[in-house]
Amino acid sequence: MGKLALFGGTPVRREPLPYGRQAISDEDIALVVETLRSDWLTGGPRVDGFERAFAEFVGAEHAVAVSSGTAALHAAVFAAGIGPGDEALSTPLTFSATTNVLLHVGATPVFSDVEGERLGLDPSLLEARINERTKALMPVDYAGHPADLEALGALAQAHGLVVIEDASHSLGARVGGRQVGSIADLTTFSFHPVKHLACGEGGMITTADPELAERMRRFRNHGLSSAARTRAGWSYDLVELGLNYRLTDIAAALGTSQIARLEANVARRREIAAAYDDAFAAQPELVRLVEHPDRPSSWHLYPLRLQLPGGQDEWIAALRTEGIGANVHYRAVNELTLYRQRGYDPAETPVAQAASHQLVSLPMFHAMTDQDVADSVAAVRKLVEHYLG
Repeated sequence: MGKLALFGGTPVRREPLPYGRQAISDEDIALVVETLRSDWLTGGPRVDGFERAFAEFVGAEHAVAVSSGTAALHAAVFAAGIGPGDEALSTPLTFSATTNVLLHVGATPVFSDVEGERLGLDPSLLEARINERTKALMPVDYAGHPADLEALGALAQAHGLVVIEDASHSLGARVGGRQVGSIADLTTFSFHPVKHLACGEGGMITTADPELAERMRRFRNHGLSSAARTRAGWSYDLVELGLNYRLTDIAAALGTSQIARLEANVARRREIAAAYDDAFAAQPELVRLVEHPDRPSSWHLYPLRLQLPGGQDEWIAALRTEGIGANVHYRAVNELTLYRQRGYDPAETPVAQAASHQLVSLPMFHAMTDQDVADSVAAVRKLVEHYLG
């Protein structure tokens, strides 16, 4: 395969390949332009339409659009009534936004470890961490692999808890034939550019509970009793403390246009994941995530756990020098400075801690070409050859 470019060899490709990237069509652009020429740039009918289309896609009763995936998590935690003195169980192997929102409402994140095959929250470890302060379970569908919602739901029902599923990675995935977004009490999504559906920024919460949906609609609009467009007159009231988490009609138009391509986007990601799996199956040093037969992934990420010399910093530097935009998802949240200063110890979640120092995410986005995939594979093979000979 040749010497690694990091050490003077010829890189696999000259044009860098990012780990993720949006795909925007002419139809997307046309609907955005139409919205820009309309009477409403925010708080208008495009948002309503996006919510209806999204709810229909995932099979949810209600969908509430907000300005980001973080706003979706915050709104869900607020609507669930979680606040000072409360605890919620979650995974440390996620982006910090998942648990940061608990800190923002004065609640306490409690980290529990992940299982080894899909790196999702391990339901068998949760019972021992539940106490009278526990109010919610907050699983994360890591890399697009849905959490064990059946086991989590049963545990939540037994203890009177709410399940808030962070599905930022798993739009388009299914659990037992049901779409993610139609199962948990509250399910949150992100529309960042690297996701299956890209609004630039944006988020959504789905639920079957009309009261939760209404509370989130107020929360995204400062806590006002009604939105400007729906008022009969000028009068309004502030009924609880909210924030400006409104999604613009511009972003909603972009999202609405892309819903028609979601199934195709997920199918392409699955093709890419299958190609990676085939390429790396014979390499025991490249530990891949294992799909659950009843919970197939929608593959937001393609992470490998590398069991090679050199270390994570060097692996990432080597792949990027080859032109492959590798990344890390994630450094365990309970290892980050803010959380260490609050007394969290990553040694309490050893599986997540070990994985976070082995993980390397390869490029994964639905606009990737077969040559892009081949280049990523070639770069990883150069890495393995360098360290193992």
